[in-house]
Amino acid sequence: MPITGTTRVFLIAGDPVAQVRAPEIYNHLFERHGIDAVLVPVKVPPARLADFVRNAFGAENVGGMWVTIPHKAAMMALMDRCDPVAQLAGAVNAVRRADDGAIEGALFDGIGFVKGLDHFGIPLEGRRVLVIGAGGGGQAVAAALALRGVGELAIYNRSTDRAADLCARLAAASGGVTKVAASPDPAGYDLIVNCTSQGLKQDDPLPFDPKRVDAGAAVEDIIMTREPTPLLKACAELGISAHAGFEMLVQQIPEYLRFFGMPELARTLQDDTSEVRALLYPK
Repeated sequence: MPITGTTRVFLIAGDPVAQVRAPEIYNHLFERHGIDAVLVPVKVPPARLADFVRNAFGAENVGGMWVTIPHKAAMMALMDRCDPVAQLAGAVNAVRRADDGAIEGALFDGIGFVKGLDHFGIPLEGRRVLVIGAGGGGQAVAAALALRGVGELAIYNRSTDRAADLCARLAAASGGVTKVAASPDPAGYDLIVNCTSQGLKQDDPLPFDPKRVDAGAAVEDIIMTREPTPLLKACAELGISAHAGFEMLVQQIPEYLRFFGMPELARTLQDDTSEVRALLYPK
């Protein structure tokens, strides 16, 4: 794809970034649909994040920033303003410079996640859900689930204080029960969601014991890797319905494009996501 002096530059910031799939998807879309833009991954250590964001948006041709692990929660403190979902979750995964110069953030992980559940036909109303991990991804997923009115939302995190803080923020938004889970034991839940980074590497330990998953329950692993994560492999061996995070990304794409000022392409992809799904899903 041609990159010239008029190209709008978008960045995806994380640490690590070797696993990110967004550049191959969005750059394909930009080229195919005639948009003069490029998305580039940047590996930014947590200690350098604040300086990097401030300096990056000093360049006028930087159109915005995607945000991935581990920066989604930390990015919140760097924003001048955020959308309501980001405020509720305490995390950001999209950042842009507004017309008045303010740096504003939004959160689309959770929206993409629940739209993905709709795509797979996984019901939420009245269901018991366990979210494992209360980092940026877990915060987004938990906020979206709370807003959809699940019957019980339990959150497990190795740092209990972080899980308790998230539960407190979500309690008012949930029509059901929101509580801190004492362990990552999946027994008794209708849906279990892995929002930790366990699974980025094939030798990572499992985030929970899949043998403890109830019959008929579903598992979602928001990690996106070219090979199935150890958790997904274990679920497949046990006959458990389990999905990777690819659909979550597919369903976010129109939201990102609208946020970054590309409404026509957003409408096109909202009507038909098959092009993106064919690119993103493992062959």
